[in-house]
Amino acid sequence: MELWDVYDINRNRIGKLHERGRRLRPGEYHLVADIWTITSKGQILLTQRHPNKHLGLMWECTGGAVVAGESSLEGAVRELKEEVGINILAEDLKLISTHQSKECFLDTYLNRQEIELKDIKLQEEEVIAAKLVSYKELESMHRAGMVVPSVWERFKEYECQLLEGIVEQES
Repeated sequence: MELWDVYDINRNRIGKLHERGRRLRPGEYHLVADIWTITSKGQILLTQRHPNKHLGLMWECTGGAVVAGESSLEGAVRELKEEVGINILAEDLKLISTHQSKECFLDTYLNRQEIELKDIKLQEEEVIAAKLVSYKELESMHRAGMVVPSVWERFKEYECQLLEGIVEQES
């Protein structure tokens, strides 16, 4: 059973825990962290959702709900370790944006890191595959309906910040 801290509209913890899978009450929020891992060559790490999950088999960046007792940053570090086996220090992540939706505060982080697929260790109940793609490949995957729509929308919103300083190399 996964528990989340509950927050108010001002992102203050209200001293209440919430069990994942149940609906939050109006005016209650939880934290979610998205992490975009991008190499110096502009390769973007994508993971494929487990088929039993909502939007199964679609591709996305690493991320997930922040559990009770964690900060958003701590949750981002944990999600990278759990889902893809990437060890990173909190200070190596850069907060790009905070977005408030109906039930959560979503923090988007940038992880600039050199990685190789052979070093990725998947959390099999969450993700079934990983790949490194160029921006053009990501765009093509989106057009083919392979990318979680909300993940693509966030990527496009923060594209300049995520890809800043990268000269794309064609694969």
